[in-house]
Amino acid sequence: MEKRFLQQFEAILDKYSELLVGVSDAETKEKVKIWALYTHIAKSMPALAKHWNSMYPEAKEQMKEIAGEIKRMNEEHRKK
Repeated sequence: MEKRFLQQFEAILDKYSELLVGVSDAETKEKVKIWALYTHIAKSMPALAKHWNSMYPEAKEQMKEIAGEIKRMNEEHRKK
């Protein structure tokens, strides 16, 4: 992929993270990226998500933690 595109995509990810949860540090952006991609997979290919969840129950739990954290951060951010 083109370096310029990756930088431009990083800019939209920064802004999305900032608007969603109020911060855009590297760790939070990574969690937002994982959450957004998993959410898309679960909606567009639910059988795949279900299969992955059953194959990797520990990862499923970690995904639930990330989703919960994103939700909590979003709710706190919206209250401000």
